[in-house]
Amino acid sequence: MSVDDPYPLSHVYPFGSRINERDHLEIGGCDTVELAAEFGTPAYVVAEDDLRARARAYARGLAARNPDSDVLFASKAFPCTAVYRVLAEEGLACDVASGGELALALRGGFDPARIYLHGNAKSQAELGYALEVGVGHVVLDSLHDVERLERVAAAHNAPQDVLLRITPNVSGDTHAAISTGQADSKFGFGLSEAPAAIERVASSSHLNLVGLHCHIGSQLLELEPFTRAVAALATLGDFDVYNLGGGLGAAYLETHEAPSIADYIATITSAAHTAFGTGKRLLIEPGRSLVANSTVTLYTVQTVKHNVSTWVAVDGGMSDNLRPMLYGSRYEAALANRMLATGEEICHVAGKHCESGDVIVRDVALANPRPGDLIVTPATGAYGHAMANNYNGVPRPPVIFCSGGNARLVVRRETYDDLMSRDVG
Repeated sequence: MSVDDPYPLSHVYPFGSRINERDHLEIGGCDTVELAAEFGTPAYVVAEDDLRARARAYARGLAARNPDSDVLFASKAFPCTAVYRVLAEEGLACDVASGGELALALRGGFDPARIYLHGNAKSQAELGYALEVGVGHVVLDSLHDVERLERVAAAHNAPQDVLLRITPNVSGDTHAAISTGQADSKFGFGLSEAPAAIERVASSSHLNLVGLHCHIGSQLLELEPFTRAVAALATLGDFDVYNLGGGLGAAYLETHEAPSIADYIATITSAAHTAFGTGKRLLIEPGRSLVANSTVTLYTVQTVKHNVSTWVAVDGGMSDNLRPMLYGSRYEAALANRMLATGEEICHVAGKHCESGDVIVRDVALANPRPGDLIVTPATGAYGHAMANNYNGVPRPPVIFCSGGNARLVVRRETYDDLMSRDVG
């Protein structure tokens, strides 16, 4: 968005978004009303230049403060082949949490040597697949994980580089479902268990322990917990590699102020240099803060109902954005076909699904919404496509990349035939 734009948009929209002369929202130079007419709704619309800009900010920022470093795309946030491809082109490495994400990352062009496999319950099949394709590092989460990977590595007759995931007993201010650094967590080795785990892996002839990993949670809007997590890792000995995870939050509402990428990098590198000294290889794993604000979701209003409240029902809902129902997450909404309309009333934007809880945005001001209007919810790049589902037999939406006024379909809309494609009888 230009500072000269007479109609500035909230900072939660992708870089370069604007309101055009027809009073329509533009993303990546593309008129969203025209996008809806061409591709239908619901639809995820991605500003490709936003993705690239954030990737560059991370990569250049970390390299400037700690030359021996790497930025890993935490791909669970947006596991879409085209997104993997863009971030691989921008020079990032990749973090995957399953065999499926690994397959997508490879399809998207990531060098397997720069892929890190995570997970608290990795199967033998997933570990075998990872070693077959040459994954660079496996992040070990438990002693059972250690034993399982040892067997797989022995069968492949090649040592595997690994990191140990540590739970540092540090948690930030976030929803309980996405807090991972507290002592009572399903992830990683606690601080009291870590020394024995380190000794166990260090003695293995099939595993090569290169360093430690930690991740304390997601959607963190304060930086101080990251410093405490780094200090906790420093109590466990001296290692060559420290993966400090991700978790930096994104702004979902105009009132949200997330720390900048630059401030986040300055905080964690300063903490690392204080705790570990200089000369260490530092890794970070941004996901949400890389992709959330790159994307908006478009819906078409189907019905407007007035009872105690005003209910604006659209053609999507919990099948394309599950976060409000899972976490009580808040979003903004606007009329993409009449961005500057006046005469606002407070509405609830409801989904089409057979659940009373299927409400995308509550208490949002919209200007006389009516059937056929185009609703936009910004900041849906993280965990929208990732958590999309077929509840009520609803096909999942397409993903559309926009840049320089050109739109391209990168994931087509599912069809009813797709819903039955796995049937065997």
